[in-house]
Amino acid sequence: MNSLEGQFLVAMPDMGDERFAESVILLVGHGQEGAMGLVVNHELANLRFADVLDELDLGDPDAVIRLPDSIRQRAVMRGGPVEKGRGFVLHSSDYHSGNTYPVTSGVSLTATVDVLKAMAFGPAPRSSLFALGCCGWSAGQLENEIGNNGWLTAPFSRELVFETPVQDRYEAALASLHITRATLSPDAGHA
Repeated sequence: MNSLEGQFLVAMPDMGDERFAESVILLVGHGQEGAMGLVVNHELANLRFADVLDELDLGDPDAVIRLPDSIRQRAVMRGGPVEKGRGFVLHSSDYHSGNTYPVTSGVSLTATVDVLKAMAFGPAPRSSLFALGCCGWSAGQLENEIGNNGWLTAPFSRELVFETPVQDRYEAALASLHITRATLSPDAGHA
């Protein structure tokens, strides 16, 4: 199978693992040794970006309090069940540190605190999404799950990650494949 890095995985309706029900995952890495991705459409309900800044002591508490609500109240995404305490930031490629990994055209991944500081206090990437945890597959595991009708693959869309409201991302990913929930069948054929 060719690398799916930079593409979306869209969970099928009969996804056996409830942690991934109705998930849209951006694959940030995919090769012979396995795959890694971030769920981009499930928020952590009781956690906001300011909570993470406070927890990591990433700024003077008074400065954090003075941040605009648009920054303080940013959603924190549930990136996946692996390394749930580790943060990952998908962002526009206008931000770069020594630890930035290019994912696809115009989008990179950084998993160090410097990007969190930049998001809060500047200079911030033009677009960003912060997630705790990630998804991981061992060699051949993802290919097997796709072959067993667990996932659809969809082309990357910058708008879906950074502009589409979180609650609409699953439907938007399906729409990019010209299907809807109503037309999506849990049954698959194999030729």
